[in-house]
Amino acid sequence: MSGTSDLLLRAASQLEGDVSTNEVPMTFEVAWEVCNKVGGIHTVIKTKVPQTVAEVGERNYVCVGPFFPQARTDVEELEPKSEVLAATLDAVRSQGLQLVYGRWLIEGAPQVLLVDIEASRHRIDEWKKDLWEQTGIGCPWDDKESNNAIIFGYLVAWFMGEYLHQSEVLRGSHQQCVVAHFHEWLAGVGLILCRIRKFRLATIFTTHATLLGRYLCADPKCDFYNNLPYFDVDKEAGDRQIYHRYCIERGSCHSAHIFTTVSKITAYEARHLLKREAEVITPNGLNVVKFSALHEFQNLHAKSKAKIHQFVKGHFYGHITDEWDLDKTLYFFTAGRYEFVNKGCDLYLESLARLNHMLRQTGSDVTVVAFVIMPAKTANFNVEALRGQAVVKNLTDTVKTIQGKVGAKMLEQVMRGELPQSGELLDQTDVLKLKRGLLGAQRDSLPPVITHNLEDDSKDEVLGCIRRFVRHGKRRREPWGYTPAECTVLGVPSVTSDLSGFGLFLREHVEDPSQYGIYVIDRRFKAPEESIQQLTEHMFDFCCLNRRQRINLRNRTERLSDLLGWSTLQDYYYMARVKALHRVFPHQYPDPDAKSNTNFKLRASAANSPKLPRLEPRLEEDQVPMDQLSLE
Repeated sequence: MSGTSDLLLRAASQLEGDVSTNEVPMTFEVAWEVCNKVGGIHTVIKTKVPQTVAEVGERNYVCVGPFFPQARTDVEELEPKSEVLAATLDAVRSQGLQLVYGRWLIEGAPQVLLVDIEASRHRIDEWKKDLWEQTGIGCPWDDKESNNAIIFGYLVAWFMGEYLHQSEVLRGSHQQCVVAHFHEWLAGVGLILCRIRKFRLATIFTTHATLLGRYLCADPKCDFYNNLPYFDVDKEAGDRQIYHRYCIERGSCHSAHIFTTVSKITAYEARHLLKREAEVITPNGLNVVKFSALHEFQNLHAKSKAKIHQFVKGHFYGHITDEWDLDKTLYFFTAGRYEFVNKGCDLYLESLARLNHMLRQTGSDVTVVAFVIMPAKTANFNVEALRGQAVVKNLTDTVKTIQGKVGAKMLEQVMRGELPQSGELLDQTDVLKLKRGLLGAQRDSLPPVITHNLEDDSKDEVLGCIRRFVRHGKRRREPWGYTPAECTVLGVPSVTSDLSGFGLFLREHVEDPSQYGIYVIDRRFKAPEESIQQLTEHMFDFCCLNRRQRINLRNRTERLSDLLGWSTLQDYYYMARVKALHRVFPHQYPDPDAKSNTNFKLRASAANSPKLPRLEPRLEEDQVPMDQLSLE
């Protein structure tokens, strides 16, 4: 939707009575992850800031979050230009509220307001008592995260109330409309209080992943999506000792004027777990400006692959033989939070085992190096992994030194009119150095499977699956999925599933995602065995592509970046804001079309690369068929 700022101004021009007729609404974006990177919400807010500032104007947009000492490096403290905002800050500071105001030093440089929850922690008992009396929501004394959410919520509501008061005092009948957008349950207490105190502002609540859904999916015995309509949500939340958090999330959801989720799969969860339909789906986007150069990303891809090559040489030193051609090596990876089942790591490892079998049976010369990139508690670096990098660095330095000497000798002989002889270029010292390096690069042991030693690797699920060859096949949950989206804008083919918001979004807006290098696995209506086999076949088909075909596929993948940019997806947030304003100011803001059937057009692309005929594995008499194969 182009020209959204103009649309807001045209809507504002219809205002009557107590609202200014020449300003767009004041927008507050409230989230625990403002200037505080915890997960994907930080990425959502940070990347959409430039588009939001361009839409509503820098004076009409403020990000609100908690203050932590490390945030001082991200915020340039300033005095506000807005008279109302300056008066509000003076008032709340005089009443004892400590906060930091300035500009968030990211692209777009939005106004930011950080409230100091530690300075107000002495009031936690008072506020928990008030929350119980007002809402019936109680919080255990030892739940620090919930306590922080309550303090944060009361401070935000305190500020919002004072801002509306100062706006009325200073501007009278010309006060500006206000819309406050709250993200996730950690910011939800502030929303609930704003509605209880009947503040005249429009509110939006966005859940990026339902809290109870996360806990249910983490239970290996729970068949989440098949049983979603039948859960006793109060009992399930109570059994997992998160009932108070669930009440905050559900209360925030029902208190908001407009409720949004980041994907249709999350909206389906919210319908059954939070008991409310999402009015607007607000997909997560990326700031793709830095990826928009048409040919540069191919050069960056080559440089990045060279760095991975260098790492692999060190990690697998002593095992790189003539049969292992790095030019025919493919790198697969999965990345994300360490949730073995929810993030599909179990399915990934099982499919790799089957892929290995298929490549061996077809006699393929392709080598696959698979990465599992997940954060975990570590004790120290793996010594063997470090040694491998040191060995390769030593060899590289030795060869470079000898290469310089050989080059100088060749030039000197050619300048004298002589043809260099191979035996004269290397002296005995150089030969000895090469022999020492050659002997140092040999080893009999297998390379390590990790780069860092884990604190308790005996209980690690990934290592346990690799070492014990245990087969898993549970379902996966991914409310959106930033990893495949980031891969897309970088021109890297990826695999996702129809249990992720990203996968459903592509299926809705792209006729055949696989033609653009995005493979969507059917996991919602298929058995785990079928999903594993489907993933294996997609990976095997990719291994069968030659270099030119992979380059063409990367080019086609990169063409989807426009679809995932905030310049396109910001329109959904605009829709949510206008609908929320319509709920509070129905005579001033017309109700926008609730349903958007936008079909995004993709840039013209080259014809599809022809598929190579699949080579079926040859089975010997003592081998089992693929549908019976597992890691066991």
